[in-house]
This record gives sequence, C-alpha cells and structure tokens, in this order.
Amino acid sequence: MAQYKRYLPHILVLFSFIVISLLYFSPVLQGKMIFQSDIVQYTGMAKEQNDFRAQTGEEPYWTNAAFGGMPTYQLGANYPHNYVKKLDSVLRFLPRPADYLFLYFLGFYILLLCLKLDFRLAFLGALAFGFSTYLIIILGVGHNAKAHAIAYMPMVLGGIILTFRQKFWLGGILLAISMALEIGANHFQMTYYLLLLVIVLGIAYLVDAYRKGLVPQYFKALGVMVIAVILAIGANATNLLATQEYTQFSTRGDTGLTIEPNGSEKGGSGLDYNYITEYSYGIVETFNLFIPRFMGGSNAEKLDEDSNIYQAIMELGASPAQAADFVKNAPTYWGDQPFVGAPAYIGATVLFFFVFALFLIRGRLKWWIVGGSILALLLSWGKNFGFLTEFFIDYVPLYNKFRAVSSIQVIIELCVPVLAVVGLSRLFSKETSADKKEFALKWAGIITGGLALVFLLFKSVLFDFSGGSDAALRQQLGMDFVRALKEDRKAIFTADALRSLILVGLCVSLIWFYLKGKLRENLLVGAFAILILFDLVGVDRRYVNNDDFVNARQMEQPFQPTQADEQILQDESHYRVFDVSGSPFNTGRTSYFHNSIGGYHAAKPGRMQDLFDFYISQNNMDILNMLNVKYFIVPSEDGTPQTQQNPGAYGNAWLVNELEYVVNADKEILELEKTDLQNTAITDEKFRDIVSGKTEWNANGEISLISASPNEMIYEFESDSEQLAIFSEMYYKPGWQAYIDGETVEHFRVNYVLRALEIPAGEHEITFRFEPEVVNTGSSIALASSIVLVLAILGGIFYGIRRKE
Repeated sequence: MAQYKRYLPHILVLFSFIVISLLYFSPVLQGKMIFQSDIVQYTGMAKEQNDFRAQTGEEPYWTNAAFGGMPTYQLGANYPHNYVKKLDSVLRFLPRPADYLFLYFLGFYILLLCLKLDFRLAFLGALAFGFSTYLIIILGVGHNAKAHAIAYMPMVLGGIILTFRQKFWLGGILLAISMALEIGANHFQMTYYLLLLVIVLGIAYLVDAYRKGLVPQYFKALGVMVIAVILAIGANATNLLATQEYTQFSTRGDTGLTIEPNGSEKGGSGLDYNYITEYSYGIVETFNLFIPRFMGGSNAEKLDEDSNIYQAIMELGASPAQAADFVKNAPTYWGDQPFVGAPAYIGATVLFFFVFALFLIRGRLKWWIVGGSILALLLSWGKNFGFLTEFFIDYVPLYNKFRAVSSIQVIIELCVPVLAVVGLSRLFSKETSADKKEFALKWAGIITGGLALVFLLFKSVLFDFSGGSDAALRQQLGMDFVRALKEDRKAIFTADALRSLILVGLCVSLIWFYLKGKLRENLLVGAFAILILFDLVGVDRRYVNNDDFVNARQMEQPFQPTQADEQILQDESHYRVFDVSGSPFNTGRTSYFHNSIGGYHAAKPGRMQDLFDFYISQNNMDILNMLNVKYFIVPSEDGTPQTQQNPGAYGNAWLVNELEYVVNADKEILELEKTDLQNTAITDEKFRDIVSGKTEWNANGEISLISASPNEMIYEFESDSEQLAIFSEMYYKPGWQAYIDGETVEHFRVNYVLRALEIPAGEHEITFRFEPEVVNTGSSIALASSIVLVLAILGGIFYGIRRKE
C-alpha cells in the first residue's frame, strides 16, 4: 500500500498528460488528422516503398520515384532488429500529433524528477516546456522528426544528471534508453544541438568537481555515460551506418565538384554558407521569446475587419469578402527571416520565473543552463552574428552539415523552463531566506516588467515597423496599404507587450501574496499552472488549432491524379517524368504517381542536384533524354497541368560506341554538354581498371528491360560482340550489385550519375539488385547491443533485489 501511494501522484500526472494532449488536439478523437505540409510531401516521396512493402512484405531500401532513384534510408525504412523503434511506438500510443505533445510532457517531467523536484513542480515545468510555441508550431507544419528528437532531449539530460550524482545503474540505463530513442528519432540536427548543450553541461560539472575535489568520481561517471552512449549508438547501428553512407551521396557530402554553373569556384564539403544562414534570427527579434508578436507574429497573421489593412484593401476596390479573406493571412511579420510561421514564444510567465531563478540559484545547474542558453542564442543569430557562426562552420565538426541555424533556439526552450521551475522550488524552500526571495522578486519584476513597459511606452521611438517585404507590397498595393500595415503591426505589438506586462504583474503579485502568508503553496502552484496555460496555449492556438485538422483521407491520400497524371499512367513501361508545372525539386506530388527526377527532401542526392543546377533547370534535352524522361507535365495557358511526350528519351538502357575518360568531377559534368550522349559515355579515370581497356565498341546488339521493381532491375541482352551498355539508373555503388547470368560483375559510373557495364558477346540476362551490406552489418550490431542493454537492465534489477534481501 505504501508503494502504491508513492507512485500514485506520478500515475495521476501521466494520466493528466494524456488528457491534456488529447484536449489540445481534440479533433483526433473524431478520427481527423492534422494537415502537416511536410508530411504531405513525405507521403508522396514514400508511396512507392510503402506500396511495395504492402504488396510483397519485403523492405525495398531503394525508391525509383524520386530524384531518379535514391535509398529509402531517410524515408522511413524499416530495419531488422530495430527494437528502439518498437519501444518508441509503445511510448507514442496516442494519435498523432497528441503523441508528440505527450512525449514533450513525459520527457521534461522525468528530467525534473531527476533534479529531485516535487511532482507538482515537475508537472508545472512539463506544461511550460510542452506548450512552448515553437514546439507546437513544428507539429502544425509536420516537422515530426524534429519534434520527436526534441521530446527525448530532457530524458537524456536526466540520465546524465543522475549518473553525475553517482547513481550509476539508474542513470546509465536511463541515458542508454533515452539516447537510443533520441538517435532513433532520426533528426541529427537536433541531436547535434543537444550534444553542444551536453558539452556545456559537462564543462560546468567538471569545474564543479575540480573545486570540490571530486574529479575521480566525475570521470567514473563519465565512463558509465560513455558505455551507455555506445550501447545507444549500437542499438541504432543500422540507421546510423546507412545515414553515414547516404550522406556522402547527398548534398551534405562532397561530389568532388569544385565549380558552380557560372564557372565560379564552389565551397568545400558541407552546405553553402548562405543556405546554412538563410534562416538567421534577428538580434532584436529575440524579444519575441518574451512578447509573442514583437516582430508582427508570422507572414500570414490572422487579423479581423477592424484592422487597418482591411480598410485599405476595401479602398483599393476589393469586396468585403475579398478583404476579409486577405486579412486572414496578413503579412505582418517585419523581421529578418524570409518566412516565419509563428514566433518562438517561450512565455512571459516562464521567462519571469527564469529571471527570478537567476537571483536564487547558484552553482553548476545555473551555469550550464545559462551558458547553454547564451551559446544557443548567439548561434541562432547566424549571419547577424557572423564571426561566431563562421567560426563554427569552419572549425566545429559537422556544424556545416545543417541549415536553418535559428532552430538551435530549441536549446533555449529546453533550458529556460528548467531553471524557471527549479527557481520556484527555491521559493518554497525554507533554506532560502525571505530577504533573498523578496530581493529576487523585486529585481525579476523590475527587469521583465520594466522591459515590457519600455517597449510599450517607446515603441514609436525605437521602431518604425518596416519589413523586408514592404517594398514589394508598396509596388503591388500602394503606399497607403503599407502605412495601414505598419499601423496594424504597431497595434499587435502594443497588445502583446501589454499582455506580457500584465502577466508579469500577476506573477509578481502572486509571489508577493505568498511571501506575505496570504496564499498557500498549493494554491500558488495551481495559480501558476493556470497562468502558464493561459499564456502559452493562448498564443499556440493562434497558429495551431482545430481548423488545421482535416478528414483522415485527405492526409492518407493527399494527392489526386490530374488528367495529365491519368494519361501518363496508361503507359505501363518503365520511364521517368519531369513535372515543370511547379517547383520540381521541392515537391513530392510527382513521386506519388510516377518515377520522377524531382522530389522533396532535405538531403537530395548530391549529383542529381548538380545536374539540376547545371542542366536540368535549363531544360537541357540531352540530359533529360539520358535520364529516360519520357513525359513532361507542363502548365497550359489556364494553368491546368498537361502532358507532353518526349520521343527523344534514350530508354532504360542503350549501347554506346565510345567511352571517354576525364580526370575529375568538374570535367565530367562539363563534358556532358559537349558530348553525343547516345553514342558516347563519359567516365572518371578512377574507373579505368574496371573496364577491359577498350574505349571503342560497335554498338551492335539489343538490350531491353524485362522486369523492374524498386530493388531489382532485369534486362535481356543479345550481341555477337562485346558491348558497353549504359543504364538510365542512378549509380549508387554501396548497395547496387550487378550480375550477368547470376555471376557477380563490376559496374561503374558514367555520365556523372548513371550506371555502365561491359557485357560479353552472346545472349545474357543482366540483373541489378539492391543489396545494401550496411543493413546486414548494422542489424547484427543492433541485435548485439540490444541484448547487452537488456542484460544490463535485468542485472541491475536482480542486484537491487538481492541487495534489499
């Protein structure tokens, strides 16, 4: 009975998390699904592999539907012995996206329990973290992998902190499991940012251990953590090894190209600086962590008929209905970023508690949280704080592999609620003097309330409320519209600054009443919970609410075939489609119906991106022909997609007369424009040893495709002499194996992206089969690591029982 009472509060808290998650996303209870734009694109990209899996029961690991062909490693591939994924599915038992919100709450609650906080405050902190506006927004747009990885971050920190507290078994197990789940979430950018925070945490603990003479204990804990992380990595070995392999093939890797299409010199490996820093947070924009619409909110803010731009649009001749429709997506954002879906609001209440905590807390906890938050803030400014960003891009390993630097603010959104809630625990602690509490209250009120008041009173002096898009709006809609827009920006700035000021005032008042003995602790905690929910949920619902949910069918089948699609689908042969009716390299729609040379992915195949930049974007027909683009989808005069057949496509395979060698990737891609690709192939010198030594053939014979599936292509060949065959399929050596009559043979890369094979005279069956060794190797490691981890858990339990006995 005593054990039951001990765990009852936690059971009730978990039940509350379930209820709150379902209430916020209540349409899921009606079978609806949230419309997530990124998931719509993913559905298009993954359809071929999902259909193949459903029809055959096999996992293809390759798709022909996107970018001419690519591995499915980053498209939801299922691997043998992936027990981490099975555990994760148990934790995510709620309908999406309520499952991720529940994970936010759960992970943060565990972290605060590891910090030895009372369950009531841990519950409060979980609400503050889970409803942080950015974390809700990414669920609205479909950044599920990002949300997934963020949700497990607090658990990882909890395991680290327990281990540093010399709870080696419990901390080590929690770290191993949570780190395995974190890696399994498959958003390495978020995991990388977590690593930066952990480094800051480790430094703070090392300094503290040195001061206290506990350095040996520190390194003992570090050793336990290393073992735990190795097990976590091992349990995810297949995904990690496959990702590492594909990275070299993707835009994150190095294709060897050193020139741009215009002839200028290209940067080194990794992403381009401008691409990395495109989404750089404005320095002044940082204040929207405290005042939600400090910079106007979003690029599509919902205003009403009382707004100034409503009247301005009406004066331009719009009908009331047109004006009302326009102001539902008002361009009120006036910050530096190209697009913002919502502000990264942490909460005026939470930030007040954070500042309050700064005056009450001392030691390593404070310094790793403050240090991590400052580092994340400075890096989030990107090109607006260029020297630090450039240093990290040039010298910090892997930092140049990730874009959208502003997203590192998730570290702030994780750290700030931790210190805020720990500060509240000091408020209730008898060990903290009343004078110190009153001092902290005074200065927290002055700093946060004063900041809101300054912005409220001097907004017109400090800002002109002009945005980067105003010039275009001025040309399109006139100066009167821009003036009206600035007035609306000022109005929502005023409203939200006043809102934050009132919330700070309420927090100050509640704590003051508590310190004067006029409010009990439980009532104060309850009042804070109400304030935090009102504060954060009130902003969240502006951007993610019931209106974002649609019938489940709309998400499960997000694309409907056009007349052009239906016409193309009548052709049951194997070919590719180039859809130029939209943005071909930024949509998964074409991949939903056809084998496309475009697609939608954050890490596109690097060489296909190069081809696009140099030739495909210019509609170079020789390149499109060699890629077997048989159909184009183009817009008609009225915008309706229509089909154009390409009679010049080279087909699935063809024989060539000549092979030309070049010395590097630059020469290889440049020679494509000068070469008759139907008769001559271009290859790199490094493949010379694979070819018999010949450079000329008579191209006399026949080769045709007789069977095609995502993971196997079979051809028939007949010739009275040896031939060189070119296949219009993407070259990916780590997985594709070539066979002639069942015997393994070497193939090589030609024309920058395609496969080639020397075939002896006679009649032969040519087979290309995707057999990624990385899956077999990784699965074996994952199985072994999972067994060791389970044995460690069971051994710890057995040891604990024996010790009690």
